[in-house]
Amino acid sequence: MVTGTLFIVGTPIGNLEDLTPRARRVMSEVDVVVCEDTRRTGSLLARAGVAVPPLLSMFEGNEARRVPEVLAMLRDGRDVAVVTDAGMPAISDPGFAVVRVAVEAGIPVRVVPGVSAVTAALAVSGLPSERFVFEGFLPRSGRARRERVAALLAEPRTIVIFESPRRIVATLEELHAALGERSVVVCRELTKLHEEVLRGTLGEVGRELGRRAAVKGELVVVLAGATSVPASVEDAVAVARELQAGGMRKREAARAAAARTGASARAVYEELVAKPK
Repeated sequence: MVTGTLFIVGTPIGNLEDLTPRARRVMSEVDVVVCEDTRRTGSLLARAGVAVPPLLSMFEGNEARRVPEVLAMLRDGRDVAVVTDAGMPAISDPGFAVVRVAVEAGIPVRVVPGVSAVTAALAVSGLPSERFVFEGFLPRSGRARRERVAALLAEPRTIVIFESPRRIVATLEELHAALGERSVVVCRELTKLHEEVLRGTLGEVGRELGRRAAVKGELVVVLAGATSVPASVEDAVAVARELQAGGMRKREAARAAAARTGASARAVYEELVAKPK
């Protein structure tokens, strides 16, 4: 049986000139373009001079329903391109689910690479890029968020995080309290007219953004990885108590302080239990 091909197409994260010639061609040749927002993608294609093909919306709220529909199109022999509002599909955006089912069904999947906010921010950051980890958006609150932040204490690779303008200051303050004065680069509105790259420590950049009446635009945080610095148990306990004051439980705080300082987590925990404050 002859099937269609699924194309995963990268689109600009801001600057229309970043739409590649291949992306233009593929989206003009496929039978359907699956996108997050039909109006936004239709406008992008029209401005790029591409004859707008049939568009089908697929976003977080309807992705589970759309995936079988897209699979049926592909099985019928139609070629489908998947795009998102900006950047590479399936990277903290819709797309992964349809790629997975297409692969499982034996349908050809091809990628048309484009701009990614992840690698763009990493490249401009000046922080080590040989090895890095992408965390996407941190959990908004609760235990899941505390555990994710605590895990970053021991992560030696450069860390890339997405964050919203409304939560960026609070996130930087929370990371500062948990991780200390690590180097950080906050990229705002990359490739757009008001592009801005803020560099400094977590405390410095957090204070700079906190002084603004409002923070606007798309944000990517690039954070330096952990370095192992041996410390005494007393110093580690002091760090753990600061983390407790920020809402961490004893065992979580002991592990996090041990990861940051190189001290024994068990020794720190036993000290917290023996001398609670």
